[in-house]
Amino acid sequence: MRKQKLLSRLDEIGQSLESSGGALLLFGLGSVGIELERLDDYSDLDFFVIARPELKSRFIDRLDWLEAVHPLAFSFKNTKDGHKILFEDGIYAEFAIFEEKEMDHISFSEGRIVWQEAHFINKGCLHIPTVQNVSPKKDHSLNYSLNEALTNLYVGLCRYARGEKLSALKFVQGEAIDNILNVLHLIEPEVEYFPDVFSNERRLEKRFPRFAQTIGDMMQGYHHVPESALHILKYLEDVFLINQRMGEEIRRLANLCVAE
Repeated sequence: MRKQKLLSRLDEIGQSLESSGGALLLFGLGSVGIELERLDDYSDLDFFVIARPELKSRFIDRLDWLEAVHPLAFSFKNTKDGHKILFEDGIYAEFAIFEEKEMDHISFSEGRIVWQEAHFINKGCLHIPTVQNVSPKKDHSLNYSLNEALTNLYVGLCRYARGEKLSALKFVQGEAIDNILNVLHLIEPEVEYFPDVFSNERRLEKRFPRFAQTIGDMMQGYHHVPESALHILKYLEDVFLINQRMGEEIRRLANLCVAE
C-alpha cells in the first residue's frame, strides 16, 4: 500500500510539472529510481527535476507545483538547488532542481525517468551521471583506515577523560566506525545488495551481516563511550595487526574512563 502510494505520488508530481509548462524531465533516484526492488514501507521520495532554461529558480522558490499534488506540512531549503519536504499525509521527499547544462557536473546515482516533456529529446541521457561516482571505501587501504580508527579511539578517549564527552562520542562511535566501514569489504565478504556510493552505512545489515552482529557493542551511546571504544579495539585486534603500544594506551585510557 505504502509503496504504491510513493510511486503514485511521484507520478502525480510529474503530472503537476507537465501542467506547469516549465519543466523538461523528472527522474526518481534510489528506491524510487532503478532500485525499485528495495522499495519498502519506510522509503521516501528522492528525485531530480530538469527545468527549462532560466526557470530553475521558479521551482525552487515556489513550491506550488508540489502543493498542487498534496498539501505540504514542512519544507526546508537544504541546498541552493532544492528542498527537503514532508507532505501532510506523511510522505517525505528530498529533491533538487537543475538545468540541462548543469548535469555534466552533478554527481548522483543513475535514475529512472518518471516523466518527460513530450517534445524534449533527452540526448544526453540526463538521468545517467557523467560524473563517475567512486565509493569512498575503494580509496583506502587496511593499513591507512584501521590505523586511522586506532588514532580516533585514542583522541576520543583523551577528550572523554577531560570531560568532552560529545566530541569523544563523535571520534569513537563516528570517525572510528566510519574508517572501519571504508575497508569492511576487505575484512569480510560483502553480500551484493544495493551498495550506496555516497554512504557506506546504507544497508550495512544486509551487506555485512557478520559485522552487523557486533556493531551494537561498538556504539553504546553517549554514556558508554569508553565501553564502546574497548569493543572497537577488540575488533581491530581481531582483524588487523595493530600497534601494541597504541592498543595498550587505548585500553588504559578506556579503563580509566570507565572507573571514573
